[in-house]
Amino acid sequence: MAARKRRTRRRRGRFSILYKLLSVLLIAAAILTGCIVFFRVDQIVVSGETRYTDEQIVAAAGVEQGENLFRLNKFDMVRQIRSKLPYIDTIAISRKLPDTLVITVTPSTPAAVIQSGGKWWMLDTGCKILEQGDSTLAQGRAVLTGLTPLSPAVGSGLAVEEGEQKKLDGLEKLLSALTERGMVDKLTDFIDLTAENEVRFGYNGILTVEMPLFDDFQAQTWRLQRALEELEARNGTVAGTLHLPSEGNEAWLMADRWMPDSSAASAAPAPEGDGTAETGAGTEGDGVSPTPSPTPSPEQ
Repeated sequence: MAARKRRTRRRRGRFSILYKLLSVLLIAAAILTGCIVFFRVDQIVVSGETRYTDEQIVAAAGVEQGENLFRLNKFDMVRQIRSKLPYIDTIAISRKLPDTLVITVTPSTPAAVIQSGGKWWMLDTGCKILEQGDSTLAQGRAVLTGLTPLSPAVGSGLAVEEGEQKKLDGLEKLLSALTERGMVDKLTDFIDLTAENEVRFGYNGILTVEMPLFDDFQAQTWRLQRALEELEARNGTVAGTLHLPSEGNEAWLMADRWMPDSSAASAAPAPEGDGTAETGAGTEGDGVSPTPSPTPSPEQ
């Protein structure tokens, strides 16, 4: 009798586990069926200001009303928007139950142009190609030299030869740091990467900035910002060539402005008078010593 009762209890225990498992599966199937049947796209909301209309963004995403919210491939939608609408930088896609799809976008920021194959290509701050055009595309933009584009295409990132990849990586970090400090819109005339370990770029139309190419650009751009503030407070207009060495906290301002040997950027000599701190490179006492740069945070 005792053995029979134990067998009966084991059977009941097994049936109880199976029953619970079956119940869980049935509930999950019911939820999944409900998501597929009921949660369908009725509204598509576009958030963010760009040069494109909401209709263009929705069309590029390839989603239509009536599609199931949970069966949409968000990664495919982001890829399609990026390739078709290059002047969009970041894209975030979310669901707002029961029937709304939200597409949030931010615009790309043009930063420079580069020439290849007799054509001009506009680059954003992430070195993505925004558009292709003739020489008029370069008007008012910084002309990038020192890199050779490989098969440039609108909507794709700039690709270069393997030997130039480190320069491209350095450029992306520099543009990112300038963007974070709100300084990227002051890039003018040129960005010169022809030197092996140094980058030179035009700033505010009358200044050339020199700094090491493979460096901590968060710290370097912070030093640049502080040096410009100190020089502007002392002299007013800052023109000429500003050199930031790889070590120390000094920045050296020279009256003569360095310009690349290229017809793409016209020479603009530094103005004379009190508007420029006429200092000599490497001359003791002629430098600018901004406040020591802060210790980079883990994010930097």
